[in-house]
Amino acid sequence: MDFLKLIEDTRNQNNSSKELKINFLEYLNILKKDNTVYKLSHQRIYEELKNKVLKDSFFGIDQTLKQIIEYFFSAAHGGEEARQILYLVGPVGSGKSSLIELIKKTLEKSSEIYHLEDCPMREEPLHLLPRQIRAYFEKILGIKIEGELCPKCRHRLIHEFDNKYENFPIKKSKFSIAKRQGIGVVPPVDANNQDISILIGSINISKMDVYEEDDPRVFSLNGAFHVANRGIIEFIEVFKNDVEYLYTMLTATQEKLIPSPARGEMLYFDGVILAHSNEAEWIRFKSDKTNEAILDRIVKVDVPYCLILDEEIKIYEKLLSQTTFYAHIAPHTLKTAAQFAILTRLLPSHSIDIFTKLKIYNNESVDAKIDIEELKQEHEDEGMRGVSIRFIMKVFGNAFYSCNGCITPIHFFKVLSNEIKKLLLPSETKKQYIDFLETYIKKDYYALLEEDITKAFICEYNKQAQTIFDIYIDMAENFLNNKEINEQFMREIEEEIDISKSAIKGFRQDVVSFVRTKISLGEIIPYSCHLPLKKAIEKKLMNSLKELTRIIKEDNIKNFEEKQKYNEIINKLIKDGYCEICAKETLEYLQRS
Repeated sequence: MDFLKLIEDTRNQNNSSKELKINFLEYLNILKKDNTVYKLSHQRIYEELKNKVLKDSFFGIDQTLKQIIEYFFSAAHGGEEARQILYLVGPVGSGKSSLIELIKKTLEKSSEIYHLEDCPMREEPLHLLPRQIRAYFEKILGIKIEGELCPKCRHRLIHEFDNKYENFPIKKSKFSIAKRQGIGVVPPVDANNQDISILIGSINISKMDVYEEDDPRVFSLNGAFHVANRGIIEFIEVFKNDVEYLYTMLTATQEKLIPSPARGEMLYFDGVILAHSNEAEWIRFKSDKTNEAILDRIVKVDVPYCLILDEEIKIYEKLLSQTTFYAHIAPHTLKTAAQFAILTRLLPSHSIDIFTKLKIYNNESVDAKIDIEELKQEHEDEGMRGVSIRFIMKVFGNAFYSCNGCITPIHFFKVLSNEIKKLLLPSETKKQYIDFLETYIKKDYYALLEEDITKAFICEYNKQAQTIFDIYIDMAENFLNNKEINEQFMREIEEEIDISKSAIKGFRQDVVSFVRTKISLGEIIPYSCHLPLKKAIEKKLMNSLKELTRIIKEDNIKNFEEKQKYNEIINKLIKDGYCEICAKETLEYLQRS
C-alpha cells in the first residue's frame, strides 16, 4: 500500500470538503429555494430520529422509545415540550446514557448548518434581520423566525459591518461532540466546586481594563449552553448538582433565554436539554417542595431494564459482537443468561409464578389464561430493580476467560453463581437469585436439552412427527364417523397433554374442525399447525429419550453400532449449532441430571 498517496488523497478530500464563505443575501436565496434548511433544534433532531433510529439500536424498551419520539414530535411542532427538559430516569445500566449518546451521535451525522462566522454560539443567520421587518421575510420564505442576535455578533454588525447585515459572512459546519460544536455536556459537580461559568461562560479579566463590564468584547461565551446552541446540552446525573446550579434551566426552557456572564442582556438559546439520573436521586429531588419550579419543566421518561426474553438476547448478541472475545457460545447459553437477568427484574404476581410471567411477557404460550396488560398494571415500577446488562456482560467476560474454548450454560451457571456471591446485596436477595437458577432456569435448560437430544436421536424427527400427526387426524375423523380406530394410540398422545377421557370427544372434534378449516382455505397442514397436538406429539417422541440415555456417555459404548449412533448424535448436534466440546459436555450433563 502506498501510504503517502493515501495521506495525500485524504488531505485533498478534506480540503475539497471545506465550504467557502457566503454572505447573508446568498443565504436568503438558499432559503428561498429550500426553506427546510432552517430548523430549530427540536425539529432537526426529530427529523433524524423519526426513521426508527432508536428502535433499530435498542431492544425491549419500546414504550420508552415511543415516549422519547413523542416528546420530539410535539417539541418539533411547537408544543409545550419545546420548552421542557427531557429527563430519563432508571436503574444503573438500563441504557439512559446510551440513549442520549445515540441521539448526540445521530446529530453529529446530520447535515451541516449555516451559521454566522466566528459566532461562539454558531447562531442562525436570520437573527441578523431586525424584528420590525421579520414578518415580511417570514411571508416570503414561509417560515417563522425565532431568536435574537447574540451581543458579540450585534457588536460586530454595528462596528464591523456598519449595520449592513447583508454583508455579514456565513459559514457551514457540522455538529461535533469532540469539538464542542452544538453538543454540550455538563457532568455532575461537587457542591463546593460549582462554578456557574461552566454553564454561561465567564468574563475575560484581561480585557476589563480596556472595556466596560457589560461590553460584549469582555464576554467569553464558552459555557455549555453556548456550545449547545442549536443542538443538545446533556446534564449527566443531573440531580447530584446543587439546585442553585440548575436555575439556568428555568429561563432556558420557558423563555429560551440564558444569563449573560456579566451584567449584559439575556442571550437567546435554542437547544434540547437532556438530563438523566438514577431513580434514588429522582425520588430525593422530587420530594423537596422547593424544587417545584424545575419539576414543572420536566418531561420524565422511565428507562427500565428489558423484561422481554427474546429482546434481552438481542442485546447480548449486539454487545458480544462488539468484543474480541474468542470462544464458541453453546446453544441456549444466551437464553439462560437472559432468563436469569429478567427473573431478577420481575416482581411477583398473585395469579402466576414468576417463570410463567417471564414466558407471558415473551409472548410464549402457557396453560394459564392471563391478560398481559393486566399483568403489567400490577406493578408500575417493574423493571426498575434487578441485575443490569453490565453485570451479565461481566459474567460473560469471566466465563470467556475461564472456559476451555466454549461457553456452555453449565459453565455459565458456575461463573454466575460465583459472581452472585460477590454482589453487594442482602443475603436474602442473593439466595433468591440462586433459587432462580435451581428452581427455574436449570429445569428449563434440561427440557431444552431433552428436545435437542431427542431430535438428534430420532432420525428424520419432523417426518416422524408428521406421520404421527397424519395418523391421529385420520383416526380422529374415523372416531367422529364411528369407524374403527386404535384407541390406545390416540390415548397415548392425548395423555401427554392431560386430556381426560371425558374430554376426548371435544378435543378430537376441535382438532378435526381446525384441520378442515385449514384445508378449506387451501393451506398446508404441518404437524406444528395445532399447538396442543404439536406439544403432545413432541412429548411422545421425547419419551424415547429415556430408553436411549445409556449410550449418550462415550464411556458406556459397548459396540461399533452404539459408537456409530453416538457419532451420529454428535454430528447432528454440531449441525444444530453445537461444537464438539459443548456437544459432549451436554450429553454428559444430561445423563448426570
